[in-house]
Amino acid sequence: MTAMPEQTEAVAVQVRYFAGARAAAGVPEETVRLSGPTTVSDVISAVLDLRGEGLAKVLPACSFLLDGVAVRDRGTAVPASATLDVLPPFAGG
Repeated sequence: MTAMPEQTEAVAVQVRYFAGARAAAGVPEETVRLSGPTTVSDVISAVLDLRGEGLAKVLPACSFLLDGVAVRDRGTAVPASATLDVLPPFAGG
């Protein structure tokens, strides 16, 4: 029996940008496709490749929600069809 090559499923992640991150990205949201397994860090790297320097200046100060849950560890696994929200610091009270 011949071993079949391992197939890696693509992971599609909906990335939504808010406030200053939206302005820096130039789009309100986009779908990023990566070969899995994928982490939050992988998604961040992919959007930096797509959106460039403006977003690179904003992202270090941003927080992230993965399917509505705050992410502190950028090594967190991202499941297929997940939504990653990019939230810059907000002012106000």
